[in-house]
Amino acid sequence: MTAPTPAVPGPAAQAAAAQHPTTTHSTSTTHAPTTDTPATPPPDTEDAKGAGGVKGTLGGKDAPGPRGRLSADLSASIAVFLIALPLSLGIALATGAPLQAGLVAAAVGGIVAGRFGGAPLQVSGPAAGLTVVTAELIQRYGWRTTCAITVLAGCCQLGLAFLRTARSALMVSPAIVHGMLAGIGVTIALAQLHIVLGGTPQSSAVANVQGLPAQLADLHPAALGVSALTVCVLLGWSRIPGRAGAALRKVPAALAAVATATAFAVLAGLTLPRVDLPSWRSHALPELPEGPVLGLIAAVLTITLVGSVESLLSSVATDKLIASERGTENRPPRADLDRELRGQGAANIVSGALGGLPITGVAVRSVANVKAGAVSRRSAMFHGLWVLVAAGLLVPVLDLIPLAALAALVMAVGIQMVSITHLRTVTRHREVLVYATTIVAVVLGGVLEGVAVGIAVAVAVALHRLARTRITLEELDGVHHVQARGQLTFLAVPRLSRVLNQIPHRSHTVIEVDGSFMDHAAYETLQDWQDSHRAHGGSLELTGRAGAAISGDHPASGTGQTGRTTDGRDDGAPAARGTHQCCRPWTPWQNHCDHRAVSAATTGAGDADRQRDSGGTKARTPTGSAVMPASARRRGAGQLANGISAFQRDTAPHVRDELARLAREGQRPSQLFLTCADSRLVTSMITASGPGDLFTVRNVGNLVPLPGAEATDDSVAAAIEYAVDVLKVDSITVCGHSGCGAMQALLNSHPEAPMTPLRRWLRHGLPSLERMGSRHHAWARISGRLPADAVEQLCLTNVVQQLEHLRAHESVARRLAEGTLELHGMYFHVGEAQAYLLSEGEDFFDCRVFDSVGQSV
Repeated sequence: MTAPTPAVPGPAAQAAAAQHPTTTHSTSTTHAPTTDTPATPPPDTEDAKGAGGVKGTLGGKDAPGPRGRLSADLSASIAVFLIALPLSLGIALATGAPLQAGLVAAAVGGIVAGRFGGAPLQVSGPAAGLTVVTAELIQRYGWRTTCAITVLAGCCQLGLAFLRTARSALMVSPAIVHGMLAGIGVTIALAQLHIVLGGTPQSSAVANVQGLPAQLADLHPAALGVSALTVCVLLGWSRIPGRAGAALRKVPAALAAVATATAFAVLAGLTLPRVDLPSWRSHALPELPEGPVLGLIAAVLTITLVGSVESLLSSVATDKLIASERGTENRPPRADLDRELRGQGAANIVSGALGGLPITGVAVRSVANVKAGAVSRRSAMFHGLWVLVAAGLLVPVLDLIPLAALAALVMAVGIQMVSITHLRTVTRHREVLVYATTIVAVVLGGVLEGVAVGIAVAVAVALHRLARTRITLEELDGVHHVQARGQLTFLAVPRLSRVLNQIPHRSHTVIEVDGSFMDHAAYETLQDWQDSHRAHGGSLELTGRAGAAISGDHPASGTGQTGRTTDGRDDGAPAARGTHQCCRPWTPWQNHCDHRAVSAATTGAGDADRQRDSGGTKARTPTGSAVMPASARRRGAGQLANGISAFQRDTAPHVRDELARLAREGQRPSQLFLTCADSRLVTSMITASGPGDLFTVRNVGNLVPLPGAEATDDSVAAAIEYAVDVLKVDSITVCGHSGCGAMQALLNSHPEAPMTPLRRWLRHGLPSLERMGSRHHAWARISGRLPADAVEQLCLTNVVQQLEHLRAHESVARRLAEGTLELHGMYFHVGEAQAYLLSEGEDFFDCRVFDSVGQSV
């Protein structure tokens, strides 16, 4: 179940949980043909995201009126302005540009990009991602030529937008983008470290590393103290406890850190280099570019590439954040990426012409804008207006800021660009080589060179994976088994021929083809050998993954995907029409990708038009069942009907015989599987089970009430008794999962909160909470690491505690004493798609350990 956000599990939390403590019992059935990579849908609840004010209003069903929208945008713009002001000055300092250039870029990014961009809630301005590039251009060509390059880059962005190429910018591998940003972050941190220590940065990352020993030998205590104070406030601001902390946290951490350091430097009378904003009358404007033509073209392309990719990725990320934060009635339109690119181009032209830094969409400010409750593009425009006012009226205040404080702020931002989350993501997708290579290349050679190296490595890795095919031969009981894992292309033909020629005539051979593609050369090789082997008296069985027979006279199709049986195996049949392979079994449902056969979209006049256009004729499925009209295809009955239709069309023909046998013979499950009612836990998928395998009991929090404690609900005890005494199951498994909302509700519950059905049910989980806090019970953890947080710790402990509750049931205790029943604990990490089984006994540290389950158990 999705973790509820309120501290007290009241009505909002119950709505977020969307569950009632009623237990459901079922024998596991096959939902649909399974895929290899199930998608985990993002949360899309409409519970109250804020405790009150604008955010609370936006989380509900009623959209605010005109005055409320204006108030929300004004409030959000002030919050974003307070973040943008110190960061804009810090980024200008890091590039070596005039400090006014950061303020110009922030104002223009807010007003121009906010007005003409395609992402309503995205905030644009000077960003850390362009810091290294801009610093190199200033050192090579000077500031005024860099302004001209910014103008030309804006023109290129306009051209790309009119060619509608925005989407193509997103085809760059995420590992390259994350590696580029991480490399930029490392370069920024190394340069600003010198200012933090009281010195001056060098011209390159390598020179900065080489100059560190000399800089450490010549420390400036005042600069170091101010920088340390800035970093301490920046990191500790969000951790201030109590009501005072809640009030202080309304001020952005960046502003608080710089303001505290500035106040300390002024009150202590420290002599430090400070911000020096010269008169706007002497502000430098662009001049005609001077320098080698190829170098200038490369500079323009670099600004265009990095700025466009960062802006578009920020737009997509902002859309995802809005979707997870707000209900459908209160969401602004999705980002128009081509329009966003036009807005960025226009902003760069204006910023460069006015002597400002290059502009791009800034993820940090955009997230702050959404979190602060902005509802339209006016918040970004207001933020730009506030920057403009500050640049004219707050110059005496800004001149008090020590440069060391701004350097410490930007250094922290650079370090944060090396994201642990991104590293975990690329590791999970086996792209660490691309990520690491891009970082090293960006640090050593520059952004454009680093991206080029990253793309080359990514292409090489992709070709290697495409060409890598593992072909093995083994003999078992006189049968020769050939396994071909990977794509069968012409590159694998020599190995395939060599293995096939080792098989003697007149033997029975089973060839398992585990891949999604076979080119013509491999097809002919396999077909010729098949004909020859049969001509010499041999027999042949051609199967897909896990032994599913491939139908037809031919080994495989030259191209395309094979179908899937109900347990996820290839059956050789073409993929069902109108489906998509990435989440094919779940496409009728709205939570899984956008390739559904029927969109869940529209109601009202559009549906009426479509019904008139169709002439009122109902479409028929291949099995003859009527498809619901478009007006009914929305969340609820329409999705259910579409899912049932997909089952009848794609799955029922494969499982009909098996279900008929089970109907005749009755159910004989081998396991009682007790798990949470969370919608992300698909028991048949994570256990690879089919009809009749599992007797499944699901409830909120996978709880097993102690005998005699079920004052209002005997359903769990009844299910246990039926499974153990009637069905004679061999084992019982209690399965918990990550992010369990019931466990979070237990952690956040308060004794004085009103009693609700959910709270009454969760009382059965209180022994788990007590066990976690007790010193007399073994701790529970995952093998190889500690629990990520208190919620995961309680989820693990709850599995151990519910196994103890099971042993208290009379039927379970009797079967355990007879030695005819086993109890197992299991934990499923939803985000990692990884299952863990509870091991026997305790480890060296007296912990109950959950071991990961691999692919070859």
